[in-house]
Amino acid sequence: MKFGLAFANTMGWAEPQGAVEAARLAEEAGFESMWTVEHVIFPDDYQSAYPYSPTGKMPAGAATPIPDPLVWLAYIAAATTRIRLATGILILPERNPLVLAKEVATLDHLSGGRVELGIGVGWLKEEFDALGIPWEARGARTDEYIEVLRELWSRDHASYSGRFSSFNNVSSNPKPAQGSVPIVIGGHSRAAAERAGRLGDGFFPGKGSVKELAETFDIVRQTAAAAGRDPSRIEFTAGHPGVFGDDPIAAVQEMESIGVARMILPAFMFFKPTPADALASFAERVISKVG
Repeated sequence: MKFGLAFANTMGWAEPQGAVEAARLAEEAGFESMWTVEHVIFPDDYQSAYPYSPTGKMPAGAATPIPDPLVWLAYIAAATTRIRLATGILILPERNPLVLAKEVATLDHLSGGRVELGIGVGWLKEEFDALGIPWEARGARTDEYIEVLRELWSRDHASYSGRFSSFNNVSSNPKPAQGSVPIVIGGHSRAAAERAGRLGDGFFPGKGSVKELAETFDIVRQTAAAAGRDPSRIEFTAGHPGVFGDDPIAAVQEMESIGVARMILPAFMFFKPTPADALASFAERVISKVG
């Protein structure tokens, strides 16, 4: 089992010293990856419902720092050597896919092939409105942009003709050190699961009980098989609160039983008493016991 830290670019780790310290400590403790969140802007009085809180509101305010995920990851990449650099998630339909292809490939190239591109369609309509990006058809836009990224990463003299993006005989370099950056589909809906089955290298649902996750993973596998893809090549990432309980190994084993390869843990659970103590303690209690 691999272990990743989510919301890593928030709170105290949004700041320069905290970011570098946390990344180095996490790498030393044996964490496999750090996952960022993204919002370009924070709209006042937004009405869109945040899907991961019963209040429908983000656990943040207008003054809360949410650093750009790729810039933040580049910053910690320079201070580390092994830990993987993941967006969890980047709002893909808000991005220009040609610019993003260059940014992600550059980060992967400079970091020695450590990037995981977690993407989602977004939930905050007011953010799309402020950016001047149509809210409608954002799912279709996401699907197309995934294809564009892979086209630009895979070859020079690339061409693409789609509904939202079109270009002929263009090249974008450097290419990713990995060949192609893994694309992890975020979201807990059936549409997200089906997108992961059709297009994803991985799937990262933001919520769900073990039973719900198992059912959603089956949708991913069935969709992949129907699309002629090998379902076993899609990596599942998910969280389980029991990993912080009295029997964390049982929680790990339960997740392994439904096919989870990476457990994701909220970074804010490691702020006290200090990040150094909390990360080292978890490594001793859990990571060292499961390999």
